[in-house]
Amino acid sequence: MSNVIQLLPLRQTKSQGITALSHMFAHQRRAQGDVFWLKENAEWLGILRGLKGEVPVAAVEPYCEFYESLPAQIAFFPQYYRFFLSLCLDLEDLGIEGGHGEAISQWVASRGLAQAELSDLQRAEAERLLSRRNAAHWDISLDTRLRHFINRSETFALPNKKAAYELAHIVFYLADYGRVDPDLGPETITSLEYAGLLAFLDQNADLLAEICAALRFAGARPNLIWESFVQGAHRDCRLGQAAQQVSVDGYHTYLVTGWLAQMSGRPVFQEDVPTGQVVLYGPQEGEGALRDLSQGLFDMGAFRSADWSRMRQVLLPALGPEGRCVLEAAEGSTDKFEAFFEGFARASVG
Repeated sequence: MSNVIQLLPLRQTKSQGITALSHMFAHQRRAQGDVFWLKENAEWLGILRGLKGEVPVAAVEPYCEFYESLPAQIAFFPQYYRFFLSLCLDLEDLGIEGGHGEAISQWVASRGLAQAELSDLQRAEAERLLSRRNAAHWDISLDTRLRHFINRSETFALPNKKAAYELAHIVFYLADYGRVDPDLGPETITSLEYAGLLAFLDQNADLLAEICAALRFAGARPNLIWESFVQGAHRDCRLGQAAQQVSVDGYHTYLVTGWLAQMSGRPVFQEDVPTGQVVLYGPQEGEGALRDLSQGLFDMGAFRSADWSRMRQVLLPALGPEGRCVLEAAEGSTDKFEAFFEGFARASVG
């Protein structure tokens, strides 16, 4: 019974808006400096840095003490250098004064921490951060490998959440979160559309929000069906009180769906923030079509076809009412559905 969340009555709320949310993420969720605290707050501050309009000084004040501790923290916990560097640079860009960012960036570069990364994705994140204080230059060979990965559209016609998130994040880094033109070709747009189709079929608002954001940074306009679904998911998120810290909740879905809704001009992050320990509830998961669609294809064995017009007649009636609605909406959300299905069907296997 240790994982049962005891909800408390909402007796008092703080003021609305991003200042209250900054205080919540900094002080009402996790112990400051915990790796999950670092992750949540790095994501929150990254979103604040990209918000349209001015961010009030009060929204960064909850981090002043943490900011002053950064040189000592990163020296003792260099394994978390990307979190510390991200937090430091975003706080400075949001108005905190101190100049730690340049010194920390030079410290990270001098120790070659980015070169110690095994993952190209993590190395790309590190190099993007260091370049913000002129402590690194973008690696051309790394750029080539990243673009080769995101241009291989067939990778993203198959369910693989890890690959889809990596696709979105690579576009974020290449575009510096919308600040530069990433110079992406049509192959990458196709990759994003395939990944978006799978996320929509799965009704995964978290992943679809990141894919839609990446499409915007790539210079493409996400389909209204996808963005409306993401915006609805954000409206369904809510903040509540809990008697104890919750290990996993819907904070990431709340952040990324709100981020995308803000990109499309909708007011977000205006909720009342409860006092005490705060838990973030994500949207209630709906019934998607992806699992039943995949199972139906697998069960066909050698009789499955890559021709969607043929397979539609068999697969659509076999879905439940909600699954059929999701699949029909997915069809209408892109002109690439038939091409996507050719890879998704795996008709030449078995």
